[in-house]
Parts: sequence; structure tokens; C-alpha cells
Amino acid sequence: MTGDQTRKLALVRNEVDLSEGDFDPTLLAVRVEEAARRLSIGRTTMYALIRDGAVQTVPIGRSRRVPVQALSDYLAQRMQSRPINAVA
Repeated sequence: MTGDQTRKLALVRNEVDLSEGDFDPTLLAVRVEEAARRLSIGRTTMYALIRDGAVQTVPIGRSRRVPVQALSDYLAQRMQSRPINAVA
């Protein structure tokens, strides 16, 4: 197995520290913690968004993953629902 293959396998297994902004753009779905990191929100807030139905998840085995497209959809919906000049 090459170094690149080993790294991709580690990314799929979430064994790589992604806190430095390093991520694999080929992943179709990510763990809840990674989804929260990508949105720059806390884990608890991410779980609240999932619970409220604002962000979709998919079951994979005994865990849940957040499709990367669901993050884009959430942001697009938020952008449409707020005035352009609104301040957080």
C-alpha cells in the first residue's frame, strides 16, 4: 500500500487529525464532529441542527454521517432566508 493509499484509508476511518484544516475533498459524508468543524460551530450545536432537521444525516452501519452536500444545502438555505446586509 502506498503512502497516499494509507492516508486515504486513515481519512475514511477518521484516524487523521483534521483540526488543522486538512481534509479530503473526495469524502461524500463526514462524521458529525467534522461537519461541525467545517461549519465552524460546536459539536452540540451541530447535533441540535441535526435533531431539528436543519441538516440531514444518513445511517451507515451503527453510526450516522453527514453528507457533504447536506452542509452545502444548509448554508444555501440560511443564505436565502436572511437579508443580504444582516449581521449575525
